[in-house]
Amino acid sequence: MVEQTQIVRGGAFLIEERTPDEIFTPEDFTEEHRLIAETTRQCVDNEVSPHIDQLERHDWRLARELIKKAADLGLIGVNIPEEYGGLGLDQTSGALVGENVGRSASFATTLGAESGIGLLPIVYFGTESAKAKYLPKIASGEIITAYALTEAGSGSDAMAAKATARLSEDGTHYILNGEKMWITNGGFADVFIIFAKVDGDKFSAFLVERQPGLTSGAEEHKMGIKGSRTTALVLSEVKTPVENLLAHIGKGHKIAFNILNIGRFKLGAMCVGGMKLMVHESVRYANERHQFGKPISSFGAIKAKLAEMAIRTWVGEAMIYRTLGMIEAGLGAVDARDMDARLRTIEEYASECSIIKVGLSEYCDYVSDEMVQIYGGYGYSADYPAERAYRDSRINRIFEGTNEINRMLIPGRLMKSALSGRLALLPAAQGLMDEILSPQISGFEDDEGVLVAEQKLARNAKKVALMTLGTAAQKYMMALADQQEILIGIADIIMDTYAMESTILRARKLAASQGEEAAARYIDMTQVFCNDAVERIAAHAKNTLGGMAEGDELRTLLAALRRFTRITPMNTISARQRIAGVMINANRWAY
Repeated sequence: MVEQTQIVRGGAFLIEERTPDEIFTPEDFTEEHRLIAETTRQCVDNEVSPHIDQLERHDWRLARELIKKAADLGLIGVNIPEEYGGLGLDQTSGALVGENVGRSASFATTLGAESGIGLLPIVYFGTESAKAKYLPKIASGEIITAYALTEAGSGSDAMAAKATARLSEDGTHYILNGEKMWITNGGFADVFIIFAKVDGDKFSAFLVERQPGLTSGAEEHKMGIKGSRTTALVLSEVKTPVENLLAHIGKGHKIAFNILNIGRFKLGAMCVGGMKLMVHESVRYANERHQFGKPISSFGAIKAKLAEMAIRTWVGEAMIYRTLGMIEAGLGAVDARDMDARLRTIEEYASECSIIKVGLSEYCDYVSDEMVQIYGGYGYSADYPAERAYRDSRINRIFEGTNEINRMLIPGRLMKSALSGRLALLPAAQGLMDEILSPQISGFEDDEGVLVAEQKLARNAKKVALMTLGTAAQKYMMALADQQEILIGIADIIMDTYAMESTILRARKLAASQGEEAAARYIDMTQVFCNDAVERIAAHAKNTLGGMAEGDELRTLLAALRRFTRITPMNTISARQRIAGVMINANRWAY
């Protein structure tokens, strides 16, 4: 289990300081964590990846066989309680399965539906009879699951669904009608989580078995993840027993939104797994490919690409497992059998889960794009791995709520916590505005040790986030939710702030355990990331403040912004050369 025990409020990173010992990092994995990660990695590399072409040719019998092999290794049952045939392991173990299955994006999508969104609603919201009937068969790979929420006219606006459910005259069944779109595993799933409105208005969720009247549409022709099966569903007088209602009538939104929080950090983990493999393959190719009489890995332009790919992968990994450490600490304080309490604990970190989803999906797109560029013309050829990686990565910015929706959720969720009194954001923002009007000397001059300058940058980044969020809250009040461009700009500032602090804490923890010399490569990555993040934060804040203020108010805020984002540029060129050099010399992903 994760060792972190301190319970931290979601979003508190903006107003509180953490020490390296207070966060969980990949370096803290237990032997059990490492074993399940290695088991998953071997399964994907030995059983799945050699057959990816068959999967992309729609060999669905093979897909089911691979799910069964994964189930036999316990990979589906990781987060299923032991009494229902699972392993009952922690959320970090589930994320590690996700990370390592992410080495094959198509299969990750298939297995993610089976062991994630198509499973967890039963674990958290199913009746005892439904759990006893279905969970052991899902854990064993005997039955395949799917999650049916989206419709042709309701994507991000899930509550606009038109599928209906009505109670049968004898009161023993619900009868469902409607259509669903973009259903992963839709063509061969045996059991579906289907959302429909009871009596046309009460949004609810049901566990439904495949049967006459439930028809799968034609296979969708997708840009990427072609080895996963995606179809529409048509429901015509489809019956399901009343005990297969999940939670209660009218509580479908609770199921959809809570399961998405888990899906978001698992998607981030899958992205990290894919990114590590992309960087690995890019390094090896750059070492093998010769131009002008030497390997292209010796060229500065290629080194810069490899280094930035590594930085974003390492930073993303730090964010994911820091968040999981907080989630695990919260889960450790509630009854493991109280599913409502467990979901509330995970929901506490909804902002962090959205940060991970957006950040990692966009880091992944960056890495895949640079992989194609390193491969050059071969990167555009389907005979080389870069082409598939590029196509497969694009869906991640749409999965689990689009990045636009998640960007608006980040400050929206923080403001909800602030207005409820759960998070002291508004007093902190007001205190900051007093500081802006009467600047005081910073109180952090006594800091010492590694990455002191970066710590100050992260603290100032928090001030920028509070300044923009506080200004927005004061100006728009209850209408803030309608200011999408403002919310998106603030979200970008908050994301970089969380990434900076997570990376600094991870690097400082490594330096404390290994020594600064041994941790030099991680210090390099942290310094480069923070250097660039401050420039991004300054640009986002300038544009966002310009959209909210004018005249003397704007001049005052921009003066504060210049003070908070003042930085002496470092030699990022040399640092990136050192970062890339570690991997080039090792001829592999080395972080």
